[in-house]
Amino acid sequence: MEKLPKMDQQELIDYIGKRKVMLFFSADWCPDCRFIKPVMPEIEAQNPDFVFVYVDRDENIDLCGALDVYGIPSFVAFDGAQEIGRFVNKDRKTQGQVQEFIDELVA
Repeated sequence: MEKLPKMDQQELIDYIGKRKVMLFFSADWCPDCRFIKPVMPEIEAQNPDFVFVYVDRDENIDLCGALDVYGIPSFVAFDGAQEIGRFVNKDRKTQGQVQEFIDELVA
């Protein structure tokens, strides 16, 4: 999984380019993030249409605000510059819930 460097919203759009990208917002101190993190490689492998990108919430706090991401772990999907879906809240997420969210995007 790629790790997003610190950037603002316009830099993010440039970074995404024409790719389908799934942003995974997380932080090392977050217990619910640590819960989902071990299964992220499997989720990533099951969804090759997306480039998965780890976004450190603390490093990119301004970007989180610009994208209205106030709870972690959270997921925001883009197809090029267009946001196509979000699974954003502060609740713990299971592998099944994340996969269901992604399945709805590609259906």
